Amino acid sequence: MSTMELSEKIQELRELRRMAEELEQGITGIEDTIKAHMTAQGTDTLTGYDYKITWKAMKSTRFDSAAFKSTHAELYQQYSKQTESRRFVVA
Repeated sequence: MSTMELSEKIQELRELRRMAEELEQGITGIEDTIKAHMTAQGTDTLTGYDYKITWKAMKSTRFDSAAFKSTHAELYQQYSKQTESRRFVVA
């Protein structure tokens, strides 16, 4: 790929990311409006002709690795493993 082609692809990527951000903001705004309506109605489920919306509290249990590390440092080290990943950044 030539420098010019690469530059064009980067510009296209930036534009698509900008558009995706605008879409995400629009989606979030509509979701917040629907959630406010549900809160005002005192319901966690809305059903219509071609949709069903639920907005319910969920509970989950997660392991607190920071607390475990502070109280059981040796065990934490024994069962920890390093991983490697790659991150793609366009600046």
